[in-house]
Parts: sequence; structure tokens; C-alpha cells
Amino acid sequence: MSLASRLSSFFLAALAVVLVGFSTALYALSSVHLHRLVDERLDSALATLAAAAEIGPLGVEWEPNERELGLGREAGLDQIRWAVFDDVGRAVGRSANLQSGPLAALPRMTADGVLAGFDARGWRLKSRRLGDSQQDVGTAPPSLQPGAAEGPFPWLMLMAYAPLGPTDAALGRLGWTSALLSVGLWLAAAAAGRRLCKSALAPLSRMAAAARHADATEAGARLPAPGTGDELDDLADAFNGLLKRFQEAVERQRRFAGDASHQLRTPIAGLLSQVDVTLRRARSDEEYRRVLGVVRAKSAYLGQVVESLLFLARTEGDGANLEAQPIDLARWLADQLAGWADHSRATDLVPDVGAGGPLWTRIHPPLLTHALNNLLENAFKYSAEGTPVVVQAWRENGTILLSVEDHGRGIAAADLPRVFEPFFQGPRSDRGGPGVGLGLSVAARAVAVFGGSIRVESEPGRGSRFVIHLPASAEPPPDVGD
Repeated sequence: MSLASRLSSFFLAALAVVLVGFSTALYALSSVHLHRLVDERLDSALATLAAAAEIGPLGVEWEPNERELGLGREAGLDQIRWAVFDDVGRAVGRSANLQSGPLAALPRMTADGVLAGFDARGWRLKSRRLGDSQQDVGTAPPSLQPGAAEGPFPWLMLMAYAPLGPTDAALGRLGWTSALLSVGLWLAAAAAGRRLCKSALAPLSRMAAAARHADATEAGARLPAPGTGDELDDLADAFNGLLKRFQEAVERQRRFAGDASHQLRTPIAGLLSQVDVTLRRARSDEEYRRVLGVVRAKSAYLGQVVESLLFLARTEGDGANLEAQPIDLARWLADQLAGWADHSRATDLVPDVGAGGPLWTRIHPPLLTHALNNLLENAFKYSAEGTPVVVQAWRENGTILLSVEDHGRGIAAADLPRVFEPFFQGPRSDRGGPGVGLGLSVAARAVAVFGGSIRVESEPGRGSRFVIHLPASAEPPPDVGD
């Protein structure tokens, strides 16, 4: 079932419930109101009859020859009928419209008070007793015998009859009108709602069709924006943003694969050429040693490229499989810099660790070592011998910072946004010596695995400064990290 059908079905079902509920409530309220009006008419008729009788010390008097009532003269089906009975069940008075019709034969009552000989269906009956008791005795009339008698009477029974036919007819018309109107409204809502749903979801169908036929790797492939200014526009914008990021990732992957193949092909071609040239004729031991030295150097370079490529090929989720541990960066940095004591520029290395106490952070030490070594190698490579390379560590606003600063030639402002891209090398980078172009990319990935980041500050001719930001952590128990 389509989305338009599901939405239409839901709202039509809700509308049907509302219409049925409203019609039922309207019918019930109307029925109560109309029957209350009938009761009010009967009460008014009984009050008129009661006003025509006179209660004296000897009893209740009813003088039909002296009292002429306008009530009950008309014979219409919607008119009130009435009758007055004495204490022995004789009719002492009745309305003119009671002489004929369904109530012409007055009912009779058995000795035990059970009404007989009268079908009250379609009529509403109410009674009132005048005399020694002023309370209503119900709607059932007493057994009556034809004839009249002179008063006074110990008590009189006043009976009023109201036909329910007009009320039932009005309720029937109301029921049919409500039903037909509800069905008409429901059908109109079904047609309009179906059309509205299809119209509202048409942009979504167009986006789905465009997505099915679009090449996600093709630059510029986008979903059509509906221009409705609602959630569909947000969906199109979000999906187009995803397509753009995906295409950028594909382009980076293509560029990475091209650069990687070039970086791997060059040392391999050099190795093969050296071996081929050497094998053309017999060589001296010195020549073989020279060739083997070249092969070893190129193999080491190739191994560095492969190792860096394997590291960069990992997904960011791989960091979850690496165990982070708390380290005091100040102590850790001292140990790491001690490993550079045999470097030719060891005397240019200047450690500067703040005196603010231990600098605790959680990191995978080998990854941080890899990042630091790459930064130091670049600093030595692109600065002149005898210029200092300053390594600092300090705490700032809940963050542990580690920086490597050189006083070399620096990086051009146009190249700063790309220095962490794989295989990127500036136009003057070759002057610093051979390189792969992966060191900074590896350093950035190694730091990012555990929620850190790296930034660069550089000015051409004055040097560069790389700053690593690491999240600070609480000091572990004494037996941890010692």
C-alpha cells in the first residue's frame, strides 16, 4: 500500500469515527429534547385540566356543562387528548378529539389494577390525581366505564395523551439527513484527501525516481528540490548534502588511489631497474654492495609508504578496538624525546613542559608516538640545522596541548588547508628532502582516533607550529600509570 493510501485511510477512518460520533450524539440529544417537549406539553395540559376543577370541602367538583375547555378541540394527529375519571372509573369528561380515532375506546382496568384493552404504542400518557392525594399515580389510566356523574367526587383522575408520531417522524428525518450528509461529506473528503495526498507526495515520488536513476559518484548529481518550504525541502537538502559528501569522499578515494599507485609504482620501478642493470653483466663486490644499498633504501621507503597506507585505510571505528590508557603527558614526553638522543640534530631539540603538574590524558601511546615522530621528522626536515625545534606540553581550559614548533621556511597560506591531505606536498616541499606526503595525514588520523585534533600555524620564512589538542582526564589511582 502506498504512503498516500495509508495516509488517506487513516484520516478517512478518523473522519468516519468523528462523523458517526457527531451524528449519534446529535440524534441522542435531539431525541431527549423532543421527548422533553412532549412531556412539557402533557404537564401543561394537566395543569390546564387541574385549573378547571375545583376542590372544595366536600370533594372535587367537575362541571362539564359549565366549564368549556379549548384544549383538545382540534383532531390533528399531533394534538393533545385528555379525559377525566371519577373515583369509580367513570369518564366525567373528555376532549372533543378523543371521540374518534385510536383512543375512542377507552381502556379498562381489572380489579388488580392492570391496564387492559389499550395499546399505548405511539402515545405518551401522563396522569394526575386531584382530591385526597395530590400526587401523580403514573401513566397508566384506571379502568373506565362509559357515563358521567355529578360531583363532588372524593377524587378525580386527570389523563393526558400525546401522540409520538410527529416526534418519531422528526427523529427519522434527522437520522436520514445526518446519515446522508455524513456519507456525502465522507465521500467528498475521500476524493479531496486522495487528491491532496497525491499532490503533496508528488515531489517525494519525483525525488525517488531521480534517486533511482542518479549516479551517486557523478559530480553534480542531485535530487530535485520541490520548493515547498516544508519537510520535503529539508529532506532534499539533507539528501543532497549527503550526496555531496559522498562524492567528495569518492573523489578523495580516487585521488588517494592514484597517488598511492604512483608512490608505490615509483620505488618498485626503481628497484627493478637497479636489479635489471646489475644483472646484465658480472659486477664487483663493491658494485653489488652499492646496488643492495640502493635496494635497501628504496625497500625501506616502500615499507614506509605501505605502512602509512595501511594505517590510513582503517576506518574511524577501528579506534574502538584500540585500548586507551591514562598517561601523564609530561612524563611520557620526556621519555619520547630521550629516544631522539642519537639523532644528528638532538642538540636542536628543546623540550618545554609546563610546571603546572602532571598532564593526564587518555590515549593509545603507540599512536601518539607515531604522530609525534612524524611531526619531529617534518620539523627537522624543513628547518636548517642549528635552529631550535621546540616541543611544548601544557594544560589549557580542560584540554591537554602538545606542540612542535620549528623555525624553518614555513608553509604558504594557500597550502595550509591541504597540509593534512594524503600525499599532499607543497611546491617547495622537495627542498626538505625525500618524503612520502603521508606523515601529517597519519598524525592527524592517529590523534583523531581518540577524540583529539591537530592544527597548524605557519608563516612563510619564519617556521611552522603544529598543535595537538587532547582531552584531559582525571588522575588515575596510584597503581595505574606508575
